[in-house]
This record gives sequence, C-alpha cells and structure tokens, in this order.
Amino acid sequence: MNEHRTIKQVFKSKPTLEGAGVHLKRAFGYWEAPQLDPFLLLDDFHSANPADYMSGFPWHPHRGIETVTYMLHGEVEHGDSLGNKGVIESGDVQWMSAGSGIVHQEMPLKSKTQLWGLQLWVNLPAARKMSAPQYREIKRSQIPGIEYSDGVRMKIIAGKIGDTRGPAQDIAVDPEYLDIQISPYQKLAYCIKKGYTVFAYVLDGQVFFDYKSTEVMSPESLILYKDGEQIQITARHTPLHFLLISGLPIGEPVAWRGPIVMNTNEELQLAFQEYHDGTFIK
Repeated sequence: MNEHRTIKQVFKSKPTLEGAGVHLKRAFGYWEAPQLDPFLLLDDFHSANPADYMSGFPWHPHRGIETVTYMLHGEVEHGDSLGNKGVIESGDVQWMSAGSGIVHQEMPLKSKTQLWGLQLWVNLPAARKMSAPQYREIKRSQIPGIEYSDGVRMKIIAGKIGDTRGPAQDIAVDPEYLDIQISPYQKLAYCIKKGYTVFAYVLDGQVFFDYKSTEVMSPESLILYKDGEQIQITARHTPLHFLLISGLPIGEPVAWRGPIVMNTNEELQLAFQEYHDGTFIK
C-alpha cells in the first residue's frame, strides 16, 4: 500500500513588486526556498489592469538557475542574449536554463481581458551551474493533455504519465510539472516518487489537499507536502484548477542574490563583477 503524503505547510501568496514595477503575488521565495529544494521561487502575476504589469521585466541577468514561464492568459514578448526573440502566448511555456549566464527581458503585451502568467525558478546543481545556456520555447500545441481518470484532466509540461511524456525533457532535477483540472466532487489519487519535493498551487476552485484533512484551500494557496508516495486531492462544489510540481532535491549550499544563484558567496561576487565588467556572457 502506498504511503500517503500529508500536508507539511501551507503558504499564501503575498503581494510584491518586481521588474520595473510589476504587481504580482509571490507564493514562495528566498525565505521559504530551503524547504522547497530544488525550487527557489514561484511568482503569480495576473491582473486586468495594464498599469499593474506593462512596465514589465526589462533586461536583466541570470546565472545558476532555470526560469519557467507559463502563460495562462495574455502574451509576453521575450528577447535574450542568445538571440532568441518571440512572444509567449496563452498556454505556452518558456523553459530557460541560464547556466553560465544569460541576459533577457520579458515585456507583457497589453491584454483586452487579463494577463495571467506564472514564473517558477528551479535551481541547478553545482555541476551544471556553468553549463551552456539553453532556451526551450514550448507552444501550447506541443503540450499533451490526457484524461487521467473520471473528471480529472492533466496537461503534462514536464514528466511522464504512462506512455505520455511532456515536452520539457532532460532537466537536471527530474521535474514533473502538471496543469490539472478536476470536476466538482471528483477525486485524484496520484503517485509521486518518494524523496522528491512536491507542492501544489491553487489557480481556481476550492479543494481538500489531504486524504484526511478538513482544511479547505482556496486560490493563491501553495501546499507543500511531506514525503511519501501518493497524494489525494478532492475538489469541492466548483471546478478545480491547480499546478502540481515535483523535483529531486539538490542538497547543496545556496548563495543567492537577486537574479543569480550560486553555491558560494565568492561565486556570487564573481558573477556580479563579470556582469559589471562586461564578461558575464560566456
């Protein structure tokens, strides 16, 4: 019999400003990250008011991490020092490995309805922090969707379920990134590798995230699980929409300042010095 994962901690997204003044909600970040290894940060930016997001995220560097941008509604224009340019549209994913260094910008385009996207930061192990940068542009049409069980539908961005594999592959921390919708009163029982960090983030609906808990979770709640082999999630009287994300912990020291995450303060200082000197891009 599979060992059930129970809730370890619940985080509620908090308002913050990022980029050139974008209003967003931070589900977790610097202070919470030690509990979520290999994940560092999750930002939820959504608004129907262009004044909240049009200032965007102008040119800035990254090193030592991967950034995963998933657009639910609206569009973001992207450009980077590798020469990549394009628009991340509704349903698209940008999985970027900064590796040894990349400079990019992400500028939202004005939406007639709302802009809604999420950005996840994934740490890189020391052995891959100075690897060559990589850019993966994943279109909505490339993301497979499956009917997992009665009333449960999944989009597989990363990971493998049965014979269906998500398009984001060969990632260092062996992640699973699922977009899941559950019909009212339906239940999901799902197995995840023991020893992996697992969290869920509620986008819409109300839900029980523990097979024995009576605590109701609402949108903008992040649920971090204890270890185990299976989770059980039950939708209430409205449709449920959430992300389920897992990955293999790295277990290495983290030295983090702004957009750069290394293993030591000396590596951090070198990265910022190189950025200042114009030798950051390798």
